[in-house]
Amino acid sequence: MTPTNLIAVVGTCAPERAQYAGRLAARTGLAHLPLARLAMSPDPIDEAEALAPWSHEQGGAVAELPPAIAPTAIIGRYARADSPVRLIGLVCVVDAAHLISDLARDDYLTVWGSDGERMHRARALATATQIEYATTVVLANWESLATPDLSTVLAIVSALGPTARIRLDPSPYPAVELATPITQVQDRPGWIGLLNDDHEPHMTDRRVSAFRYEAARPFHPARLEALLDDRVEPGDFGTVLRSAGFCRLATRPGTVAHWEHVGSMLSLPPLSDDGDIGDDEELLAAGQDIAFFGLDLDRPALVRALDAACLTDAEFAAGPDAWRSYEDPFPAWERA
Repeated sequence: MTPTNLIAVVGTCAPERAQYAGRLAARTGLAHLPLARLAMSPDPIDEAEALAPWSHEQGGAVAELPPAIAPTAIIGRYARADSPVRLIGLVCVVDAAHLISDLARDDYLTVWGSDGERMHRARALATATQIEYATTVVLANWESLATPDLSTVLAIVSALGPTARIRLDPSPYPAVELATPITQVQDRPGWIGLLNDDHEPHMTDRRVSAFRYEAARPFHPARLEALLDDRVEPGDFGTVLRSAGFCRLATRPGTVAHWEHVGSMLSLPPLSDDGDIGDDEELLAAGQDIAFFGLDLDRPALVRALDAACLTDAEFAAGPDAWRSYEDPFPAWERA
């Protein structure tokens, strides 16, 4: 059976997301699967996958999905070879007037998992990752912004999601919706592009910058926490909107962690242990490899501060046995 086309619409601003999903369905002639209908199921992704094939004669469906669901989960489900739907677009609707503040929010979204367990997802992280994985980013409420502010917002979106098409809503110019079949292997996020030395955003602004930070030595956890709390979050180096990549903490030698940061939220979940690397595999990172995105960033000062949070010559020479005794304020890792 030929898979049914599906466009997923996401966004952390509920009114703008719902309105655009409805208009998109009406404009394209596709069936509309609103969030209110999908949320009746304990698994809205599964519900959309079950309902979409019924819209085959209409050419497919537009599904409005809960903002707390990670875009990687949406892509992973619908990009399966045996899925009855074909994901041809991931549209992220953004409130342009509040994007910068949305990336700094410290509240959480809640969604129920398919197993009935309540899950929480940082709203700022949801906003950032939806932009990063989107095929199209729609900017609502852009008319209220002055031209310089709109330029900044466009550049932020383009830096985070450099491969995404950007649309203004309402649009002064009509634009044809383009199908973009999405595969499970994804390199759309800007931070991945930066780490691959392949980051070319279509729109730029003098206030918006991005850079790759690399260091061979692990971080001293206590100095890293002090840097983040006392200098990065207060804005000593400008506003760090988003950073992501790979890092190592000296107190946990041999393990690479995923650096995931938006606004005031930082998580460092473990990704891989050096001892598990096969002969034909490469390390994710020998030390630090992190992409930074921000407003009015003082890059040289931030790099110097990050370097100072890494181990000194004497500390590095002391070796892993000594490193394990250093103060470590970060949460312990739970191993499966």
